[in-house]
Amino acid sequence: MIGRPLRRREDLPLVQGHGRYVDDLNPSGLAHVAFVRSHHARARIVGVRVPAVAPGLLRVLTAADLVGRARPLPVMEPQGAAVADVPHPILAEDEVRYAGQPVAAVVAESRAQAVDATELVEVEYEQYSAVVEPSGAPETLLRWERTAGDVDGMLAAAAHRVKARHRIPRLVAAPIEPRGVVVAYDDQEDLLTVWASAQDPHRPLAQLAHALERPAEKIRVLVPDVGGAFGSKGVIALEAVAVAIAAIELGRPLKWIEDRAENFLAAYQGRGVEAEVELGLDGRGRILAVRARILADLGAYLLPSTAIPPHTTAMLMTGCYDVPAAAVSVRGARTDKVPTGPYRGAGRPEAAYLLERTVDVAARQLGIDPVCLRRRNLIRSFPYRSALGWTYDSGDYERCLDRALELVGAPPPGRLVGTGVAMYVERAGGNWESARVTVEATGRVIARSGSSPHGQGHATTFAQIVADGLGISAEDVEVRFGDLPGVGTFASRSVAMGGSALVRATERLLNQAARRAAGMLGCRPHALTRSGLRWTAPDGRAVTLAQIAGAAGDLQAEARFESDLVFGSGAYAAVVEIDPATGALHVLRLAAVDDAGTIINPLLAEGQVVGGVVQGLGAALMEEVVYDADGQLRNASFAEYSLLGTVEQPTMATAFVQTPSPNNPLGAKGIGEGGAIGTPAAIANAVADALGGPAPDPPFTAEKLWRALRGQTG
Repeated sequence: MIGRPLRRREDLPLVQGHGRYVDDLNPSGLAHVAFVRSHHARARIVGVRVPAVAPGLLRVLTAADLVGRARPLPVMEPQGAAVADVPHPILAEDEVRYAGQPVAAVVAESRAQAVDATELVEVEYEQYSAVVEPSGAPETLLRWERTAGDVDGMLAAAAHRVKARHRIPRLVAAPIEPRGVVVAYDDQEDLLTVWASAQDPHRPLAQLAHALERPAEKIRVLVPDVGGAFGSKGVIALEAVAVAIAAIELGRPLKWIEDRAENFLAAYQGRGVEAEVELGLDGRGRILAVRARILADLGAYLLPSTAIPPHTTAMLMTGCYDVPAAAVSVRGARTDKVPTGPYRGAGRPEAAYLLERTVDVAARQLGIDPVCLRRRNLIRSFPYRSALGWTYDSGDYERCLDRALELVGAPPPGRLVGTGVAMYVERAGGNWESARVTVEATGRVIARSGSSPHGQGHATTFAQIVADGLGISAEDVEVRFGDLPGVGTFASRSVAMGGSALVRATERLLNQAARRAAGMLGCRPHALTRSGLRWTAPDGRAVTLAQIAGAAGDLQAEARFESDLVFGSGAYAAVVEIDPATGALHVLRLAAVDDAGTIINPLLAEGQVVGGVVQGLGAALMEEVVYDADGQLRNASFAEYSLLGTVEQPTMATAFVQTPSPNNPLGAKGIGEGGAIGTPAAIANAVADALGGPAPDPPFTAEKLWRALRGQTG
């Protein structure tokens, strides 16, 4: 079953309208919650006056009502980082620090009544000037730095020193389904049940237990169908904590579903990084040292995972290259904007962009072909410990590069045509996941996983993994989620971790079956031979797995799989053309080559790559969060914030290079983010090639390129 391009079993119920999302849940007695949000990016709260009565109004909660009942979500601290004690308050207390910050929660009988009642809550503000640009921000939320090798000496001795500055704007994750929760409280059992649109139930459970100071066993988190996340639902929404407090107090189930404007304003955003990168190279173009100073726009507060993407960016600043010395520092600036957090790639696209753009600048300054410069510096022996401290488990970077160049082909003739390439490394996996495989007395096979899907196709790939181990068809395996402990679905870890846990559980189940078969056949387990799900004794007598389960009750085996990180990689190439009259950029061809180790399902893997490429193209061509000088979001709807449509998608070729990881039994690495990582850097390098010199920062809008062609600044 492994390696077969089976169609996703999840799709048919969804396209037939049988999906069940959070907003489809309407328990008896349901009331609704809406939030009063700050209109100012920075202000002192002078006072909050709530209405005494309003149609359908049940309760208004402010920060004063949460004292002693809720605290901020816990903040993760990357190893070696200094992180400020500035967690995001559930509701604004004495001040607001970004437009859209929740100030009060309004509970009413209907959603319309709750929204209407928010207009009756009067908040008096004393407005201050907003800090919008991270370079001018006086406060710091995160500091991290690491030096390995004699960076100063290597740079001083280098035949060539190349410096470049790059900026990556903030992006909106824009899932089809915005965030939301339904919360119900059973006072007899003292049990809080939360249905959440989330990437997994495990992290929201831990975060709610912390925020509510409530035992985890007194909270149940359920994740129904999820309409996309892209990293933006790895953290439980702050609003869910206020909804939970209100549900406990009122003794009624409550629902909060954010609208699209709220999603733009208050869901955490991605990227938002600028950096100065310096390379030292010898006379042959070998990279001797990398120095990078990274400035990350973290926003107003720290959410649980805000500090993670900048740290990942920093740790990957040597990329696919054998660089002996590196010095990288990160400063996370506090600005008066919504916080940032993981968005598809979560630090990896930033690292690839910053490094690969600088490698192209170096190639241009040295007069070396960009592909040749990369070849001279690629890592060729694995495992490889990078100068910054991560151990790459496997890879064949040159084969990825060769394949990408082969697929993209020669550029067509044209006045402003350019070709760009980019390499990347992606960390994935790590930590642990759990699994359970059961064969019922009826012979039905049920696989349970601690991993939780939200669109990736887990039910299909996990069925293939178990079926492959048992020697049966994937259609004969039922996959269930949500009732086992786990870490979560993020960072392209599900197959490497959750899939490997299923491999181990399947192996244990077969061993258990062999012992039972031996008892039924009156021989030792090692004397049996197995063919599929049939065990045969030396005298020819045999039993099947269904017979074993039927005779002795259900067969069941559990496993918990742990491993170090795994590192996927890839090479992307793009051909672009710029219209000299208008500056409009046309992506003519794009080649995506990814090494995710063993590919379980090529069809689903390609779907992940294509989806990532489309998001990467959006980041390169049109997506950018824009704040004005007062900290107001200027493009807070799809009328102003553009997403890539079908007509903008270029001719695309994909391929896989498979170098299995030694860190798990499947040999799997990550595939979910490669398209979003490699695409922006490849497009940017192609744009620079077409322009014959420096390229502006993304997105590469027609106006930017028109001005670049005429030597003007915006």
